[in-house]
Amino acid sequence: MITHKTIALIAHDARKSDMIQWVIFNAETLLKNKLVCTGTTGGLIEKALAEIVGADFESNVTKMLSGPMGGDAQIAAMVVEEKIDLCVFLIDDLTANPHEADIQMLLRQCRLHNIPVAINRHSADLMITSSLWGTKYAPTDPTYKKFKR
Repeated sequence: MITHKTIALIAHDARKSDMIQWVIFNAETLLKNKLVCTGTTGGLIEKALAEIVGADFESNVTKMLSGPMGGDAQIAAMVVEEKIDLCVFLIDDLTANPHEADIQMLLRQCRLHNIPVAINRHSADLMITSSLWGTKYAPTDPTYKKFKR
């Protein structure tokens, strides 16, 4: 089980319900980690976890700005600073986003810095339940050179 990691959780408006359902389903695991979220998503996640835990809830949620106001860019900066271990980003592919450049920047930084990114609930479940978490597994650094045959 993944523990003591920093997990970024981001969901577009049309995917927030999906994110909350996923958080509730995985609450036991998520409560053992630090969560970094864009603003509105973070508030919803904090509320959902508080309802599960009850009066003893000590929030493990750090809320950045909302995505359109720079929250995606703030999380991208954390990726560059090696402060994010996993990113779950439930993207609404059916709606145009005014901050598309920030979204693509975040996804690009995750790819460049070898941070796993889950873009749907299925991949998120597979990633947080991976038997590699908590082992001596170390991902290899990406290689950026031309492939020669």
